[in-house]
Amino acid sequence: MSNDNYGNCCSKKMKCGKSSGGVYFLGFIGAVIYYFSTATGFWVGAIGLLKAMVWPGFLVFELLKFLGA
Repeated sequence: MSNDNYGNCCSKKMKCGKSSGGVYFLGFIGAVIYYFSTATGFWVGAIGLLKAMVWPGFLVFELLKFLGA
């Protein structure tokens, strides 16, 4: 028997570490609302939808650029 909490959690068929999906979804909805509200045309809104799907990548990129890493 191991002392590994991850193994014990998952052996009981519980969801382990799956809570970030809801946070990502809320961020996605917020990004869609932002990009749609600032869009000046259909294609700008379509590009905004694509940007909303990958906003965490933009966030990490800008954070690393700010930190100088």
